[in-house]
Amino acid sequence: VQLQASGGGLVQAGDSLRLSCVVSGRTSGDLSVAWFRQAPGKGREFVAAIFRNYGRTYYTDSVKGRFSISRDRAKNTVSLQMNSLKPEDTAVYYCAASSRLILSSIEVPSAYNDWGQGTLVTVSS
Repeated sequence: VQLQASGGGLVQAGDSLRLSCVVSGRTSGDLSVAWFRQAPGKGREFVAAIFRNYGRTYYTDSVKGRFSISRDRAKNTVSLQMNSLKPEDTAVYYCAASSRLILSSIEVPSAYNDWGQGTLVTVSS
């Protein structure tokens, strides 16, 4: 499985961005896909995930109501729509995939087998 993340950029606080993660080598619907982020000097943080099969979604508290994760099966892509961006959302964003993810491990980076290369999101105040 290969993951290609894109869509990052420099925006102002309150703006929106849409990140995309193109999945190749496997049907994205067979995978649980998540977005993580890593700010300078900090560890990798779980942001959102969408489970395989039924597509149930999960979010970290700090992005609930602002971010939305979705899957486009026709394009084999998982997207992260980010609205009302804040300076504290500044980070490199990574998409990750797992074919065997369980709910209790959803926020654990080591639970994901495959990772994209990351895309930088910078939010200025």
